[in-house]
Amino acid sequence: MTHGGGMGEKGEGLIFIISAPSGAGKTTLLRRVMEELSGLRFSVSYTTRPPRANERDGEDYHFISLFLFQKMVERDEFLEWAEVLGNRYGTVRKNMAILKSEGIDLILDIDTQGAKRVVEQIEPAILIYILPPSLESLQERLTKRGLDSPERIRFRLANAKRDMEEARWYHYVILNDRIEETVEKLKAIITAERCRKKKNALLEEKMRQWEEPHG
Repeated sequence: MTHGGGMGEKGEGLIFIISAPSGAGKTTLLRRVMEELSGLRFSVSYTTRPPRANERDGEDYHFISLFLFQKMVERDEFLEWAEVLGNRYGTVRKNMAILKSEGIDLILDIDTQGAKRVVEQIEPAILIYILPPSLESLQERLTKRGLDSPERIRFRLANAKRDMEEARWYHYVILNDRIEETVEKLKAIITAERCRKKKNALLEEKMRQWEEPHG
């Protein structure tokens, strides 16, 4: 899934890993950013869990059987995969050279453990952690969402506390207190990282141009 926003900026073949506790508003945030910033593609993960009422196959996740998932594991098709609450989730490998030639940056929506496995295998990724305002607000969101039992919500909250400790080694942490501000901060990070990636190529190009008339 690729989105073209209004800024007309091409991607640089970068990988942005976005992590957050379940219920922190990450899905809404990413949807907004991808609508407003061009050159981004969301890496749709594979999962063995059944789809929720508002989810679409191939857009939110690729929903597959445990048998098919295991076959993909055996063929080493996943960059990383994990089992969470009895369901498996996996991120497939991507050809980043092709994405760069297409002017695309990739967004991976994975947890902190998956992020560690990804950065061990590929060139440096940009890691961004989305922090909820408080555990109380996170619990309230999870309860209102109505998708989890009280026991599962307690599990998610305990996991969120562990996740926050892991977030210390991320490049950026954004507090998702007000969605409008959070969207702008994430867009600013992506734009800044694109500028950093292309600085050498830009300098070399301009130096050649400036030298030609005097050559």
